[in-house]
Amino acid sequence: LWQRLGQQTKNGKTLCKGLALCCWWPPDHRPLLCVVVSPAAERLRYILGDEDDAPTPTLFTEMDTLQHEGGELEWRESARWVKFEEKVEEGGERWSKPHVSTLSLHSLFELRTCLQTGSILLDLEGYSLPQIVDEVVERQVEDGLLAPELREKVVFVLLRKHRHQTKKPIHRSLADIGKSSSTSECLSVCVSTYHSQSRSMNDISDAPSTDQLKNKFMKKIPRDAEASNVLVGEVDFLEKPFVAFVRLAQATTLGGLTEVPVPTRFLFVLLGPQGKSKSYNEIGRAIATLMVDDLFSDVAYKARDREDLIAGIDEFLDEVIVLPPGEWDPKIRIEPPKKVPSADMRKSVFSLNELGQMNGTAGGGGGSTRTEGESLDGRFCGGLFLDIKRKLPWLLSDFYDAFHIQSISAVLFIYLGCITNAITFGGLLGDATDNYQGVMESFLGTALAGVVFCCFGGQPLIILINAQPDNGVIDYMELRLWIGLHSCFQCLVLVATDASYIIKYITRFTEEGFSSLISFIFISDAIKKMAGSFKYYPINRGYNPDYVTMYKCDCQAPTQESLSDLPVVSTDGSKLNGTALDWSQLSKKECLKYGGSLVGNSCKYVPDLALMSFILFFGTYSMTITLKKFKFSRYFPTKLRKLISDFSIFMSIMTFVGLDMLMGLQTPKLIVPTEFKPTRSGRGWIVKPFGKNPWWMYLASFVPALLVTILIFMDQQISAVIVNRKENKLKKGCGYHLDLFWVGILMATCSFLGLPWYVAATVISIAHIDSLKMESESSAPGEQPQFLGVREQRLTGILVFVLTGVSIFLAPVLQFIPMPVLYGVFLYMGVASLGGIQFWDRIKLFLMPLKHQPDFTYLRHVPLRKVHLFTLVQIICLAVLWILKSTVAAIVFPVMILGLMVVRKMLDLVFSQHDLAWLDDILPEKDKKKKEDEKKKKDRKKSKGQDDDSNEEVRKMSLCTLIHVERIVYSCYYGHSANTTQ
Repeated sequence: LWQRLGQQTKNGKTLCKGLALCCWWPPDHRPLLCVVVSPAAERLRYILGDEDDAPTPTLFTEMDTLQHEGGELEWRESARWVKFEEKVEEGGERWSKPHVSTLSLHSLFELRTCLQTGSILLDLEGYSLPQIVDEVVERQVEDGLLAPELREKVVFVLLRKHRHQTKKPIHRSLADIGKSSSTSECLSVCVSTYHSQSRSMNDISDAPSTDQLKNKFMKKIPRDAEASNVLVGEVDFLEKPFVAFVRLAQATTLGGLTEVPVPTRFLFVLLGPQGKSKSYNEIGRAIATLMVDDLFSDVAYKARDREDLIAGIDEFLDEVIVLPPGEWDPKIRIEPPKKVPSADMRKSVFSLNELGQMNGTAGGGGGSTRTEGESLDGRFCGGLFLDIKRKLPWLLSDFYDAFHIQSISAVLFIYLGCITNAITFGGLLGDATDNYQGVMESFLGTALAGVVFCCFGGQPLIILINAQPDNGVIDYMELRLWIGLHSCFQCLVLVATDASYIIKYITRFTEEGFSSLISFIFISDAIKKMAGSFKYYPINRGYNPDYVTMYKCDCQAPTQESLSDLPVVSTDGSKLNGTALDWSQLSKKECLKYGGSLVGNSCKYVPDLALMSFILFFGTYSMTITLKKFKFSRYFPTKLRKLISDFSIFMSIMTFVGLDMLMGLQTPKLIVPTEFKPTRSGRGWIVKPFGKNPWWMYLASFVPALLVTILIFMDQQISAVIVNRKENKLKKGCGYHLDLFWVGILMATCSFLGLPWYVAATVISIAHIDSLKMESESSAPGEQPQFLGVREQRLTGILVFVLTGVSIFLAPVLQFIPMPVLYGVFLYMGVASLGGIQFWDRIKLFLMPLKHQPDFTYLRHVPLRKVHLFTLVQIICLAVLWILKSTVAAIVFPVMILGLMVVRKMLDLVFSQHDLAWLDDILPEKDKKKKEDEKKKKDRKKSKGQDDDSNEEVRKMSLCTLIHVERIVYSCYYGHSANTTQ
């Protein structure tokens, strides 16, 4: 019987579906995973179980309370909700800060009683407030809940005018500001003003009023939002509460009922006898809070009867946490969380296809979006064709989606990063190749490869940079050409055979190890170059201000023989020869020009350029970090804060370039080629494939080409996996095969032109992603803007590389940019790319006491010693990669990157799958069962539609049967008699 009522799991133990059956099951024989389902939850299971239903609109909830002013009645807005509660402060002139609603448990139970005893009108056809009020009152009379003689009084009260907080009070003079004694006078003036401006609801049209249309609060509400109005108050003619809950068939704009011009869908009315005003307000706050709860709002939209609403309240009560009254201050308003938890976990409990997950299968490891490129197609170039088919529908949008001011800031940021990289690594190429390749080739190659890749690549958000030179491989242009051709052929073979299937095995372990290595390279290079400034421009440590009177430097004339040989010079317009010069008045430059010598202990003095360079370097980094976080500041409007955040890097660069120009010091500047010609004279733009090298070298170059291919394949694919990871919410799909195809083609092209090879730049690509992240424009008060995804397009990358190519014509402008400023940009890129790496967070745990460690999700499920062990393995792997990269053994570096995947495979022998699910991703073969379960879910879902007519009766029978079984099991186990028919 148990097996027939339950569901088998993969290890043979059963999964309970009954009510509280698990509670009475003998502990020694209790199922592995027992889901206790209450009657209310069982009801909600069939209300919310359909996953294909359209999402319900966001609800704006407003609560109005009945006020008695000057013998007249009016409804005055007292609170509102979008996500969090805002209430009108006691002064009546301002809204409170958004805060989490704190409800009394008693008010929730009273609300439950109100819905049990009041009138429930679902899918009411309503077109105006008077008509809706008439329908509600008539239902109350028919149900015997309201005496007929009170009908007109209730209608009169419900149709009184509504006063909203949007109307401004009369401004007081400066002398009156801050005087507490004037509060009552001002309030009376405000009330009279409101009375004169308001009208009765009976003559208000259905169209929104001018005050509603001009309300700036509409920016905080989504466009498809609907309203829920709560009306509570006390009257002297009722002996028992008048309660009604109304859901309109179609959302309708009810004139000035709502503060904002949002159509009303729900209406809750509570009128009661006098003396319980506080209780009524708390019940109103309770229903208003429920209406903005994601799960209860779904129940309210889909409820079929009164019992469904009651079940929604019961589920809410199950999730409520009670704070003891003596252990917290109710006057303190709880600040909204920075990240609102999703209601999906609560909703998943009521899904017909989900009964829970085993520990570890829902781990917080994250992972990447690899599903579109992870399967073998089985055809020649099958993966490549699928990538092209996937990307073609988005081709047009890849251009018009870039028309946003955010794209401008992204172009400027990435452009400066690319030209700095091109100049830096171009100089290294020049040193390694005896100037066969240099800065000019680096600029030209970056522009050519970048534009082609961004136009035709599968993931245009990836930024290409030239690979670092290797003295053991790049010796001669002809040999390098053949290595490039062999590597191109090997890449095309990998594309044709769908070798990108290997990305299934690139888990977070491999991603974080590789991206951390690249980030540390950026950070270390920036610091090394900055430290080099102290070598070339040393600080004058021997300078003593007290001896300033003794420091001097004189220009000493040359010998008499040398002086007679000097040509005639002109000073002050008169013709003089060298003997007539006043050498003591010459400048340092003139003294050396005319053959003089400098004598003195201050002649070698130079300004502290190293200190100035450090100010430019660290200032650029610090200002960028500060302005990037400025969008979370409390100053200035939201749009201005976001604009400052988007252009933070550009503003920082311009600020410190201006500071450098203001100081006028000779700090090292950006050097850009000014002529379009190869770096080495006598070298053409085309490399001939056959020359002085012996024939066997053309074949032997296949071996070093294999190492280059491994490096390019791993670098390209790991960078693509990081860019495509699910946290970025990309919608246009990936293109691993297509990306590798173009990288291979560009290798052959650049080899023929004598240009550097190009591959994905992990850090700059991450920076590109960060600069194009989109957030919701309308967020509820107190709610942080929601991350919507990335502005996926091709135009920013194309513009970056076009600007890189024409930079030789921008040399007069670019020569004013100090190199320390660009080193600061490099440092920011490296540090920012570490921000989203779990590996870096786990490293910091080594230095934190337990009580100060952040509440990371994986720390709740994995013992700390295992977390430290996993992190230690990653640190060792990172150290090995760093050592290999920095020594003569760098030739095997590509193989060691591939070795990261082998190390991850070996971790399956050390860690359990539960631990790895939270710290990393489960390897594909460990996840086959999950895919089979998903397939079975789809099959059950298809069969579900065939017997919808009989489902309701089956549900009722199952519920009754489970209740009987529960009673029987209880009596059998404990030896008691049970009345199974009760």
